[in-house]
Amino acid sequence: MANRLKVAVQKSGRLLDDSLKLLKECGISIDNGRNQLKASARNFPIDVLYLRNGDIPQYVQDGVADIGIIGQNTVLEKEKNIKEALQLGFSKCRLSIATPRQTDYSGPQWLAGKRIATSYPNSLRQYLKSNNVTAEIHEISGSVEIAPNIGLADAICDLVSTGSTLFKNNLVEQEVMFKSQACIVQNEDLDPELQQILDKLVFRIQSVLTARKNKYLLMNARDEAVQDIINVLPGMKSPTVMPLAQSGWSSIHTVISEDRFWDIIDSLKDKGAEGILIVPIQKMIL
Repeated sequence: MANRLKVAVQKSGRLLDDSLKLLKECGISIDNGRNQLKASARNFPIDVLYLRNGDIPQYVQDGVADIGIIGQNTVLEKEKNIKEALQLGFSKCRLSIATPRQTDYSGPQWLAGKRIATSYPNSLRQYLKSNNVTAEIHEISGSVEIAPNIGLADAICDLVSTGSTLFKNNLVEQEVMFKSQACIVQNEDLDPELQQILDKLVFRIQSVLTARKNKYLLMNARDEAVQDIINVLPGMKSPTVMPLAQSGWSSIHTVISEDRFWDIIDSLKDKGAEGILIVPIQKMIL
């Protein structure tokens, strides 16, 4: 039987949904049910293992899974011998220090001698050490943000996404310890044949991620305005210019970062661009 790459994913939650969506966009069809512990792809040599998020680094280190899709925050916290293969750009958050709103916080040294509640004791310990701060760490799981309100801690160390949970609990984000996003991690001693499968998977994922960041831009303009329009287009290479059926008019096509489009839309209109369309790209091979 040919080798199949074993991919560990979170068994429930937003990270799972985004991971499966990414694999689907890569053209990989997975016969999965949410209560399964394992599912296989029909058209690509991978098996998906549904595991507890915090267990994935250990399973990847031990070779039970060849790769895992997890947050960088979990990689840092678990301190296992695995390596990051690719950042995925979703599930972005940050691990931060927060204190009650009324606190007269003055910097990391304020934490000296304080009680800090967290579900990330290893990450917090590293942060305190790097700042030469000694504090009391209270490791708790879940609802870390209520710890100051019930007198359990003076501050917390927790993941922050929008900051709304902190606000609701009268907390203020004071220090960003590090920023995190979903990533692929792999076993450090991956079999060469499995490494080839992973390389193919990474290639597909990179094509999808690049496409997400870019859009296909089309517009019409009079021939005399074409060069002025090209001068303001930050495209991949020279835009494609094609004559329209109506004499004296051309269609201009290019690929552009969606964020840059909003920066130059007024300039495009001022230069004479009309009928401007911005179209999603499904895959993009560089």
